Amino acid sequence: MDTILLVYCTAPDPDTARELARTLVEERLAACVNVVPGLRSLYRWQGKVHEDAEALLLLKTTAVRYQALQERLRALHPYELPEIVAVPVSAGLPAYLEWVAAQTLPAPEDSA
Repeated sequence: MDTILLVYCTAPDPDTARELARTLVEERLAACVNVVPGLRSLYRWQGKVHEDAEALLLLKTTAVRYQALQERLRALHPYELPEIVAVPVSAGLPAYLEWVAAQTLPAPEDSA
C-alpha cells in the first residue's frame, strides 16, 4: 500500500476551506478533509507580525497523489504562499488507511 499522508493547510475562513475541501475530494486528490474553524494564526510575513483568524484543513491522501494535490491546492488557494505541509502517517487503522488509498485512486474515466 502507498504511504498515507496527513496534509495541513490553513485557509482564510471556513467557507473557503469548505470549497477547497470539496474540490479536492471530488477530484480524488484527498479521501477526506476535516475543516477546523476558529484557528488563530500568528506569523511573520513581509517583515511584520500578523495575527489572523483562519480555518485549518486536515487532508488525507497518498504519497503518489501528493504532488497533484499540492499543485491543485496551490492553484485554488487565495493566499500568495499557502501553508501546505505533509506528514507521513506511521500507523493507523489498516481498514481506514486502505480506504484512503482507494478513494484517492484516479477514477477509471480519468485514466482513459
